[in-house]
Amino acid sequence: MAVGPYLARARSDADDRLVEADELLAGLQLRSGGELPGVIATPALLELVRKARRFGLKLARPIQAQDERETVTAWIEVTPDQGGTGGCDIGLANWQAAPLAPEDPASSAQLSAEIDRELAELTARLDPRQGVLSADTSAPELERLAQQMRDGVGRPWTDFIEVAGSQHQQPLHWRLLDGAQVKLPGSTREWKASLVPLGAPDPGSAGFELYLTAEQPPAARQAPVAMPSRSAGAVIGRDVAPVLRQPIARIIANAETIRTRLAGPLAEEYSNYAADIAAAGQHLLALIDDLADLEVVEAAEFTTAPDHIDLADVARRAVGILGVRAQERGIRIDAPDHDESVPAIGEFRRVLQVLLNLIGNAIRYTPEGSQIWVRLTGPSDGGDGMACVTVADQGQGLSTEQQAKVFEKFERLGRSGDGGSGLGLYISRRLARAMGGELTVESAPGKGARFTLSVPADRAARR
Repeated sequence: MAVGPYLARARSDADDRLVEADELLAGLQLRSGGELPGVIATPALLELVRKARRFGLKLARPIQAQDERETVTAWIEVTPDQGGTGGCDIGLANWQAAPLAPEDPASSAQLSAEIDRELAELTARLDPRQGVLSADTSAPELERLAQQMRDGVGRPWTDFIEVAGSQHQQPLHWRLLDGAQVKLPGSTREWKASLVPLGAPDPGSAGFELYLTAEQPPAARQAPVAMPSRSAGAVIGRDVAPVLRQPIARIIANAETIRTRLAGPLAEEYSNYAADIAAAGQHLLALIDDLADLEVVEAAEFTTAPDHIDLADVARRAVGILGVRAQERGIRIDAPDHDESVPAIGEFRRVLQVLLNLIGNAIRYTPEGSQIWVRLTGPSDGGDGMACVTVADQGQGLSTEQQAKVFEKFERLGRSGDGGSGLGLYISRRLARAMGGELTVESAPGKGARFTLSVPADRAARR
């Protein structure tokens, strides 16, 4: 072993296994989930040993490590063994340990909800009594269930599923249903329900978010022998998207678990790597969703399902869904008043999709600490027989040339690294026009942008 004023010494072999260690290093190895002998379990130490062995150089630097009890800072010196074993001699000096800060239950609950959100194959928004407000799914086997939930707005979500092992009258208190095993019609897989309460200080007073996640991945589809003559977008949207969505969501969830150290102690640099993986996965998942929507709106047979809707209600729901994202950037969204109503004709789900895109873009491109306005106008306000909702921001604005291109396919106006695909506004305009409406923009450099969605007004409801 190397000689020095060390508090502890250890030795690794050519496979980076800790084969011999004094008390401090042996204890850290075991508390980090490793074995003796066994592969070095502390990520920062493992990286230093690998570099020293690979380059044949003595390396020394401080490292940070964390186990279930404390955070450790130590000076480590690693010297490649000159005896031909291929391993390294490890010396530890200047050991400092501090107890871990108490875990914040609220933060843990938020992280758990984020992971459930990424893994969910069916999501729904519920009212304070657990009645269904909206539902959507990424799993073909759950399409019928999601449609039944949308058709049964106001009914308890437990009317549509079976809570495993429960004979009690439904719905139970939400805390008893959070984490419950459930059976879903049309699926042979095992599912778990997660309920995220909304509203403070009384959890659930503003309703709930429901996430249904499967314990097993979907069964692999058998590839067709002959591919029908379809565009590349159709192949990606209809055939590939359902297959890719679930594994990518699991990658994101696992990366978030690593990033937040829920799976165990981890050096900061590795946590940052996991954050990059999660962000890249989010970008890829959003791109897949956009390509799937692109297939739908460009299909010759595409039509919407017009219905009687309240444009003000849809706008308030969109603001509610994106409210947390806006708060994270210190952005205030001025939503329509609760007593405001603008009857219109349109497909609820598609109108909500367009507004989520418009408000999401405003949050992404407006400065932190600024404000976004969501305003409504009806036929009596000069809407010319149309019901309109406008999303206005305080961003950099668009030039006349940019306004002419902003609705084009894959157009990102020179932006890079913002996670966008350049398809959101293109798809949104196609949806607006399919509903007999329009999507327009008014802007000027330095004065923000105003995107206006118009759909036919419901004249019968206004009489």
